[in-house]
Amino acid sequence: MEYIRGMKRTHRCAELSVADNGKEVVLMGWVQRRRDLGALVFVTLRDRSGIIQVVFNSDTNPQLHEKALQVRSEYVLAVRGILQLRSPEAVNKNMPTGELEVIATELRILSKSETPPFHIEEDSGANEVLRLKHRYLDLRRPDLQRKLILRHKIAKIARDYYDENGFIEIETPVLGRSTPEGARDYLVPSRVHPGKFYALPQSPQLFKQLLMVSGFDRYMQITKCFRDEDLRSDRQPEFTQIDLEMSFVDVDDVININEGFIRELFRKVLDLDIPVPFRRLTFKEAMTRYGSDKPDTRFGMELVDVSDIVRGSGFKVFADAVSNGGSVRAINAKGGGTFSRKEIDALGEIVKTYKAKGLAWIVVEENGIRSPIAKFLTEDETSNLVNRLKAETGDLLLFVADKDEVVFDALGHLRLALGKKLSLIDHNVYDVLWITEFPLLERDEEENRWVARHHPFTSPMDEDIEYLDSDPGRVRAKAYDIVINGYEAGGGSIRIHDQELQQKMFNTIGFTDEQAKERFGFLLEAFRYGTPPHGGLAFGLDRLTMLLAKTDNIKDVIAFPKVQNASDLMTNAPDMVDDRQLEELQIKTVEKSE
Repeated sequence: MEYIRGMKRTHRCAELSVADNGKEVVLMGWVQRRRDLGALVFVTLRDRSGIIQVVFNSDTNPQLHEKALQVRSEYVLAVRGILQLRSPEAVNKNMPTGELEVIATELRILSKSETPPFHIEEDSGANEVLRLKHRYLDLRRPDLQRKLILRHKIAKIARDYYDENGFIEIETPVLGRSTPEGARDYLVPSRVHPGKFYALPQSPQLFKQLLMVSGFDRYMQITKCFRDEDLRSDRQPEFTQIDLEMSFVDVDDVININEGFIRELFRKVLDLDIPVPFRRLTFKEAMTRYGSDKPDTRFGMELVDVSDIVRGSGFKVFADAVSNGGSVRAINAKGGGTFSRKEIDALGEIVKTYKAKGLAWIVVEENGIRSPIAKFLTEDETSNLVNRLKAETGDLLLFVADKDEVVFDALGHLRLALGKKLSLIDHNVYDVLWITEFPLLERDEEENRWVARHHPFTSPMDEDIEYLDSDPGRVRAKAYDIVINGYEAGGGSIRIHDQELQQKMFNTIGFTDEQAKERFGFLLEAFRYGTPPHGGLAFGLDRLTMLLAKTDNIKDVIAFPKVQNASDLMTNAPDMVDDRQLEELQIKTVEKSE
């Protein structure tokens, strides 16, 4: 292995076992801890495999003992010594190497360290901003190293699995052209083409479709993608996809091959057998029952439509919502009747975040109900609501009335908040399902036109094509998302391969023939030369790793992540560049007026 001035590392720290007892070993790593007990100095040495105890004894080697006294936390050491078993009373059962220790015979201090700005330890409670500023130190923490090693393992399993199933890994360009119809692009100015820009890929979508036209049949790639959009805990401006495309397939073919991958992944990473086929919910069913197209179905508390009960209610908020084409829906927070008024008001603030005007509530008590809206409801209405929601004494019934999309969004998020608050979620369970039959289009009210919900190359379901002209909102897509524990882990669709249908799709979303040619001309040109039916899917590698690592922060599984404003605290990117660089690109910056 590695040589350091005549010393050759023989093992990593935690690779040693009882079977190595009596061997001379050379270890190299960082000092986790040093304890001075007088005649004995104990140093806990750490590398990526784990830790082991090294012993320096003044009675047997006073010079070495004296040198060990100079050692401090995070010094880099090379140690030669004899591995021996600890005495039974000295065994540390909390360490994988707790039965072992190295009796040092040689010590070299390879590098000294200043006192780190935070302690390098498992599950550090240090401020995240401080840790990200010194990410190279943060990454020494064993828990983060395990997560990144897990990411490596997931990527390897993906490559092996898809290779065994006939997929060919092909790289696609990073510098491409901007094809707006999704998130905001990251643009790269061209020096040799002044005034023109490359765009970093939001996905390899067009190129992987071209590879199907090229006859490669099955493509995969682990690739970087870029989207200039607002961040959140499970989103980054640059992210990694396990990207796939297949020819001569329909929905079930794509789903089946990728169920196999997820099953393989859980088996090899977590030793869990996830039965296939996975459950499927249509988009409509997911929204109606859970208020989300990525529902966490590890717990119940499903949405219940009560519009028919309150259609003519004396409570104007309910009645108006129904008469205006919306709905009134509710969830039953079992046992939530013990919540204080302050806690219920806090729930109301949650739904307001998602554009709901407010939250109505009813507490079911032994002798009736308690509610600020009770005086507006008849006895029959109250009774019917309680029965519809299968409410019992001690339950809290929560209502939102508005347009369906607002009701779903607000109650869907409220349901998740209550699932956490009431400890309804079993975090040891993995719930995997497909969401299918998404709407092909959605209405952009600002531009007053239909836009593609996924992208304009998604195929409509065959039986819905006839509605593209007469009722575009009714058309369902051959699209599918895989959802794991309430997170979208991947998604894809069958693509349009028929030229006439593709042109109709462009016309439906408001593109003239000229505009379609301007934006996607190279793809449309390729489609003239024989295009196989094809479809694909992309998994988010970052998000998959986050889920399998059981963390809710995507930054934990990315070596050098960005923060909420898309900046890198360690390198201070983005930053100003020299005027000379801007001149070469013929770019001038302009101060934004307040």
